[in-house]
Amino acid sequence: MVWGASSRIEVHGHRGARAVRPENTMPAFTYAIDSGVDVLELDLAVTRDNVLVVSHDARMNPAYCSGPAGSTNVIREMTMAELQRWDCGARANPAFPKQVAVPGTRVPALDDVLALASKGRFHFNIETKIFAKEPQLTPPPEEFARLLAEALQRHKVVERTIVQSFDFRTLHAMKKLLPQVRLSALYAGMPRDFVEVAKEAGAGIISPHYTLITPEQVRRAHVAGLRVVPWTANTTEDWKRLADAGVDAIITDDPAELIAYLKTRR
Repeated sequence: MVWGASSRIEVHGHRGARAVRPENTMPAFTYAIDSGVDVLELDLAVTRDNVLVVSHDARMNPAYCSGPAGSTNVIREMTMAELQRWDCGARANPAFPKQVAVPGTRVPALDDVLALASKGRFHFNIETKIFAKEPQLTPPPEEFARLLAEALQRHKVVERTIVQSFDFRTLHAMKKLLPQVRLSALYAGMPRDFVEVAKEAGAGIISPHYTLITPEQVRRAHVAGLRVVPWTANTTEDWKRLADAGVDAIITDDPAELIAYLKTRR
């Protein structure tokens, strides 16, 4: 994989491979790696004792996670040891009929996921889940960015990592700490000019919801030197539309199926 030099559409495994394994877990990431994914996409929360952990939600999701009765479900209010008492694999997510339950699956530390780097040449796309209206759920953006920067340096994966966020405060903070790390501006909502959004974030990648992709938006982004990485598309019809529009990568819950589809286009 030569970043920025290939016309091949790259595949980002959303939360590992949410369509087939419990999301944001080691089984999901291992499945994605074995499938040949280009990038592992994942989300970060922070425990009370400042351990970066991989979770999309700031609160444990009762649809597929179960924990001790009467305990808090807020990750920021738990230590890492307390969080490990939750099982996020015993029940398959009902929204994904192909997902296989893996009982005993815990929320992994980011360190555990980054340690997978030796298993291939894939990259990481890491989202900082931070909420301006609920500051109690995370450290301040500068502290969040510092914890992440230290982890990337510790595992020597700075050059293999994208940091993405809807909250651009962490992107600006990361740019100060690690100017060489790639930044991605996540976006959803009413259509906006991709170049303007990326400029606001200080990012070289624009990552809009897949429904916002148009060939003209992609063309203008490319003229401005941006990469376009839409999220999260899961059907052949959507993959075709995105590929025809010229996107650089696709974030999907089913990376093995997307990889198989892209091979039919060659």
